[in-house]
Amino acid sequence: MRRRSFLATPITAAALPAFSASPLEAAQGGSQVVAVGDGIPHSPAEYANLLEKLSSGTETDDYSLGGIVAKLEEKMAAVLGKEFAVWMPTGTLANHLAVRLLAGEKRRVLVQQESHLYNDCGDCCQILSGLNLVPLAQGRATFTLEDVRREAEHGASGRVAAPIGAIQIETPVRRRTGEAFDFGEMKRISAWARERGIGLHLDGARAFLASAYSGIPVRQYAALFDTVYISLYKYFNAGSGAILAGPRRLLENSFQTRRMFGGGLCHVWPFAAVALHYTDGFEARYAKAVAVSEQVIAGLEGDSRFAVSRVPHGTNIFYLRVKDTNAGAYRQHALEAGITLAGSGGENFTVQVNETWNRATPAEILARLRRALV
Repeated sequence: MRRRSFLATPITAAALPAFSASPLEAAQGGSQVVAVGDGIPHSPAEYANLLEKLSSGTETDDYSLGGIVAKLEEKMAAVLGKEFAVWMPTGTLANHLAVRLLAGEKRRVLVQQESHLYNDCGDCCQILSGLNLVPLAQGRATFTLEDVRREAEHGASGRVAAPIGAIQIETPVRRRTGEAFDFGEMKRISAWARERGIGLHLDGARAFLASAYSGIPVRQYAALFDTVYISLYKYFNAGSGAILAGPRRLLENSFQTRRMFGGGLCHVWPFAAVALHYTDGFEARYAKAVAVSEQVIAGLEGDSRFAVSRVPHGTNIFYLRVKDTNAGAYRQHALEAGITLAGSGGENFTVQVNETWNRATPAEILARLRRALV
């Protein structure tokens, strides 16, 4: 696996002090490293406390329009290098409306067979928009330009031509444990599709996480696509929500379609305020968390009591096995030592890197993991 760009210069544990959290966040999370999920977990009380902190000067929205929602939309459009952005209540709706708008009258949409839109949305595109999702790359994160060309030729060869209207790419791929779509292949597919006027959509729910591992700016990913979806709850820690960004001409009236699909919620400022709060400085904070985790992984790989397995072309997920130790007992001891691990049905723990890794130094995290062995 290619070494990541942020590891090009050696980083010592001493050079990575724990991230200085605000007093509120320190009180909520303490020093607990929660190695579960993509973001910072909030209890209802913690979320309410955060909203109280952010409420001063917050302008409410009216049916998801205006106020702080508009501020969030403007900021995300700028970050992604797109003309326009619109808030959506869910990623399912964001992806659905994107391929619906891009495909137009050409109803065939190419997707990864392992994608969220194909597997986890109840055939919404087929049932509600009459689109034909064509799955590619079974068991893989990446489909190739050759796969796309083959499908294009197949669609053109029938008695009635069925041209491709849109192509969606998801990266990283959740069903592939965070494996990233090959960027070189992504660029080739984008160039081919644009020459033919085929719409391109990026399911970039976790694109900011992918960027930290690949060294490719999120804006550079987004530039290859007409539209891009970003999750607001996975690591920007909102209670719900998504951003769909792209050309103004395509999206400026999409709030009408959002309402038609039941997504014109009356007030979403509590989601927008939290997402906007965490977008500020996120990339720098997350890069530091990734660097901390890499130091921890290196320490674990040098300790014969642990075994680490990386996901090929992966991002923020790795597997940890604690040798000669009961997994359930180790998980409890780790929790008491200040590390939250996911429940394990076997020998391996699935470990995720998020901002909570900034709550302690690499040396301290390693010490906690070793302390849990007793």
